[in-house]
Amino acid sequence: MSRVWRCAGLSWRGGGPVLRWEGGRRSGLERGRRVAFAVPAGSARTCVGARGNDCPLRAGVSGRSTGARCEECARLDRAHSVAADTAADDPRPYRVYLAWFGPGMVKVGITAAERESARLLEQGAVCFSWLGCGPLMAARRTEELLRAALGVPDRIPYADKRAVRAALPPAGERAAEVAELHARAVALAGWPESLERAPFRAVDHGEVFGLAWPVRIDGVVSELVPGGAVSGELLAVAGPDLHLATGRGVVVLDSRLIGGWELTGAADGELTVPVREVGGAVEKGETGVQDGLF
Repeated sequence: MSRVWRCAGLSWRGGGPVLRWEGGRRSGLERGRRVAFAVPAGSARTCVGARGNDCPLRAGVSGRSTGARCEECARLDRAHSVAADTAADDPRPYRVYLAWFGPGMVKVGITAAERESARLLEQGAVCFSWLGCGPLMAARRTEELLRAALGVPDRIPYADKRAVRAALPPAGERAAEVAELHARAVALAGWPESLERAPFRAVDHGEVFGLAWPVRIDGVVSELVPGGAVSGELLAVAGPDLHLATGRGVVVLDSRLIGGWELTGAADGELTVPVREVGGAVEKGETGVQDGLF
């Protein structure tokens, strides 16, 4: 019987992407390796739980859900997040940042200073700069000030980030757009006194993600299904997205769709899950070497 694995999500450790599996196993996602897995026929996707705890109901969740949580677990997870403003007494320092995803697509956000750039990598930020650092509520007030004064959002739909990835301008142009907003931001009055402003320094993730060349996207996986399989050569990893060279062209798999499924190994060349085509001629990826499930 084939061994079954259950994915616990993708994380960026030490600046590189890693898939985590229940039981503690990890799979590095180096470009050029073969990714191949299948969903056993007759299986069902179940809630991944909240805050490190299993879902008590093992509730079923939709194959198209990127959260992989039932309604109750999603509520609990959200209630304990920084975004919910329920942790006002958090003593850790927080950083405010400007993140660039594409031309005219910049957001402001905050992250715990101890996480360094992990939050930016997880979101798929192609370029970013820190704006300042200080207590949580000061960082939150600064975020709100910049949203109102500069007209930048604190959220960008992930589909929008992915859509512009295929036609990114050079790194210099990316940095210039962030620099212009950074200069306007630090010149604003009304910053909390406890938040120390940071000088502009562009950090570009183009090469880290594997986006240093024109990015081709022929299709996007809509969902995993029982009996379905995914196989391809890993070309790039941006945020949660795996860019795979398959027999049906370059297909993007949002790794958040994997959570909650039990998976087994698959034969090379298989792609039998729903894929939404986004245009472009088909290119066939070359065969790599598979290591275990990934």
